[in-house]
Amino acid sequence: MLNIDMIQAARERIASRIHRTPVVTSRQFNEAAGKEVFFKCENLQRAGAFKIRGATNKILSLTDEEKRRGIVAFSSGNHAQAVALAGREAGVRALIAMPTDAPQAKVAATREYGAEVVFYDRQKQDREAFALDLAEREGLVMVPPYDDEYILAGQGTCGLELLEDVPDLDCVLAPCSGGGLFAGVATAARAANPSIRCYPVEPADGDDTLQSLRKGERVTIPPPATIADGLRVQIPGRLTFPLTQKLADDVLTVSDDEIIETLRFLLFRMKLLVETSGATAAAAVMSGKLPTDVKRVGVILSGGNIDPGLLVKLL
Repeated sequence: MLNIDMIQAARERIASRIHRTPVVTSRQFNEAAGKEVFFKCENLQRAGAFKIRGATNKILSLTDEEKRRGIVAFSSGNHAQAVALAGREAGVRALIAMPTDAPQAKVAATREYGAEVVFYDRQKQDREAFALDLAEREGLVMVPPYDDEYILAGQGTCGLELLEDVPDLDCVLAPCSGGGLFAGVATAARAANPSIRCYPVEPADGDDTLQSLRKGERVTIPPPATIADGLRVQIPGRLTFPLTQKLADDVLTVSDDEIIETLRFLLFRMKLLVETSGATAAAAVMSGKLPTDVKRVGVILSGGNIDPGLLVKLL
């Protein structure tokens, strides 16, 4: 199971290929939320999101033979871009399966990083099965978005940095899709501070993690209609769910309206461009979802790759 030694090893492996993103604060946000909030700005990360951490760690861990074969991934955007960029820098062919309704800006960026894009219909096709079929037919190595220890360890470096910069936090929040970011961040946070509270945050219309924790097993939900396009996973990951069960103090959910309101606040008041998925953890704080005794809060702003057309619509 994922541990702090694996995260430390990942940090050494990827240090020269990622940014150590800043942690910022805002008096206005603190006043609005009634908390002291510290934002880990992965929207300023290479390829625009935290995903480059895990993708780089995984690809650099491949054998020479695996690198020669090439890699395949499935993603609605941020993991796609991260795998494309990390693959290009490692000199590895990358084939990415993306849904037909993926944001066009993310599709374009994935191609610009040098990857080949193949589309699937998320309403009719299982994305993982589609990518596995590609891997088998073309002899490629799978780089999954979260169900891989190298991926999880890479994402955990984000939490490691946050707790080094702000060690005395009461809690940490991360957006939750398949659970990789939360699992990595919470593992690092608990290693640094065993009493810290850890909260995954997901859209109210995409609450597969909440339903799964309540039932005690992984639950599959219909394709979510949430505006948070990066959080439309229908079932928690196989590796991540046990970690979420172990580390999550609770699962917080936010509405699309709360996400939009927070995204606008981050942009206009703090001058931070954050995508809808990336703003979910901040939205949970802004909308008062945390216990009243929590005072010092760490929030992961997981990405900033918002489609320009969507941004105009939201503004």
